[in-house]
Amino acid sequence: VLDALLYAKSYIDPSVAIRYSCRMASCGSCGMKINGIPRLACYTKISELDTSTIECEPLPNFPIIRDLVTDFSLFFNHHKEMEPYIQSKENSENDTEKTTFSFYQSPKDVDKYLQFSYCIKCGLCYSACPPVGTDLRFPGPQALAQLYRYYADTRDESKNRLNIVDDRHGIWRCHFAGSCSKVCPKGVDPA
Repeated sequence: VLDALLYAKSYIDPSVAIRYSCRMASCGSCGMKINGIPRLACYTKISELDTSTIECEPLPNFPIIRDLVTDFSLFFNHHKEMEPYIQSKENSENDTEKTTFSFYQSPKDVDKYLQFSYCIKCGLCYSACPPVGTDLRFPGPQALAQLYRYYADTRDESKNRLNIVDDRHGIWRCHFAGSCSKVCPKGVDPA
């Protein structure tokens, strides 16, 4: 679909704004609603759409900047609110034994969060989520999945992580509709 859009943009209407970067389904920048479903344009094959008409729209639940380009500011603010990084107590430089083994993880430990680390922050799950459309303070599936990714990581020592989303606009706002998991191009399954 991205190739078709680039072709159409250059030959039909050069003023249509689209966002794209890598064309390998790893940056998530080309997310848009294609025939009613949030998808990555670079990953969507025209032959698999089962229709002769292709309708492209901007992602829902995002403010529109222009044409198919949407504003991800709130989306990334929600992501940052989850403190998406490993939080650990500082080790002293003299404590070499603790420093050497403090970040060891067994394959079983890694399996607890690995699927959530595949997120490319494309916003498709956010655009498909019904509560996101009704509550701007709800962090959305991507942010909640990232919070869980660090919560499940054995290297993380944060005691405050779950308190970030323990309110009526947080995790309790999720309706478990599952639409976020249906549209994820990387199989993250935030639901």
